[in-house]
Amino acid sequence: MKKLIALIAFISIIACKNEAQQKKKIDKTISTNKTISDADLENAVIYEANIRQYSPEGIFSKFTQDIPQLKQLGVKIIWLMPIYPISKKDRKGSLGSYYAVQNYTKVNPEFGNLNDLKNLVKTAHKNGMFVILDWVANHTGRDHQWITEHPDYYVRDKNGSPVAPFDWTDVAKLDYSNKNLRKAMVGEMQYWLKNANVDGFRCDVAAEVPVDFWNSAIKQLKQTKPVFMLAEAWEPKLLKNGFDMVYGWGTYHIMNEIAQGKKNVHAWDNRRKQIDTLYQKDDILMNFITNHDENSWNGTVKERLGDASNTMLALTYCTTGMPLIYSGQEYGMNKRLRFFDKDTISKTKGKVWSLLEKLGKLKNTNIALNGGKKAASYQKINSSNNNNILIFKREKKGKKLFYLANLSDKEVSFTTDLSGEFLDYINQKKMHLIKGQKLIFKPWEYKILVL
Repeated sequence: MKKLIALIAFISIIACKNEAQQKKKIDKTISTNKTISDADLENAVIYEANIRQYSPEGIFSKFTQDIPQLKQLGVKIIWLMPIYPISKKDRKGSLGSYYAVQNYTKVNPEFGNLNDLKNLVKTAHKNGMFVILDWVANHTGRDHQWITEHPDYYVRDKNGSPVAPFDWTDVAKLDYSNKNLRKAMVGEMQYWLKNANVDGFRCDVAAEVPVDFWNSAIKQLKQTKPVFMLAEAWEPKLLKNGFDMVYGWGTYHIMNEIAQGKKNVHAWDNRRKQIDTLYQKDDILMNFITNHDENSWNGTVKERLGDASNTMLALTYCTTGMPLIYSGQEYGMNKRLRFFDKDTISKTKGKVWSLLEKLGKLKNTNIALNGGKKAASYQKINSSNNNNILIFKREKKGKKLFYLANLSDKEVSFTTDLSGEFLDYINQKKMHLIKGQKLIFKPWEYKILVL
């Protein structure tokens, strides 16, 4: 009997020792897990993932298996459109809007389950990428449990009914004068940092939510882990003590207007002056030629930009800020994806994929394209045709890059003071320029020159 007791005690000691070693191993893994930093933002490309439309199945796992391919495009941040269950009350279309959230801490079963999401995040991390979730703090769906459990969380009309923001009849606006709502909202956001190890949030209509809430919420989130915060807004005030990046809406609109012949290079130059006036040097703007809203409601890249599409795409990489790729854009998608119903992206790699691969590599490796909080400088360079020809220089620590483009639908000749031996990066050919040399660019022709 004594031998049996001794044996049991010995086995217990070994088991406890193994458990302690395993726990130590797990703790070490957690402590050494890479988290997002300011340095990561300098050369990052962000990818907006529309899980519903990304594959015929519309599930996490089908997107997850393609994450290594996104690495080829230089993607470092994956932004997942809302992954939460969608309200059924007053639902639009057959599947509803992603932004009519029924429950902030559940996964939409149409996409998979929590483990599927965790696997997506782990796969991204293994490939050197970070994942942010789309967060809808301004409103909830109309059958969110708070509607009945916490009616004081909502803005209500004189009859006591929840108010719809704008003309969005499928959602109800939240009331941020309520301190309990603020506390609850931060708790819901913390859930995903702790349970899925995500790396931050893209915040829907962020300017509609009080800035002081964001400042406090982001401070609390960062006590859990470093986070990257993107605001769907342009307002500089959101960047002051909270968000890392806002939308470059002004840049987007100017590119559309130039492509459509409504404006010329002077409009771009004025936009640059506006950026310098509105924003601080460490503010980051997200540059894009499409996203989920623009694609579904305002037209495809080809519809809006036409023959200028690639010129403007390259411009989003070469100017200051962080470039965005929207699901399907990498495949040259030329259709408007349905927003409230199932649709599918056709995945055939072609010229756009090849271009994005080149631009992504350049963005990742050339510090002259750093666009984060320690961005490379931007300098306008004049030519003999400043109406149609855009030339600027990006530079950091002696590394230089030049973007030259004919932003018109006509062939243009011009001269410039640029001189020296360059690499025409896209074509991988050497290009020798002499000061005052006459150059001829075809409609929408552009070059990225590196030294």
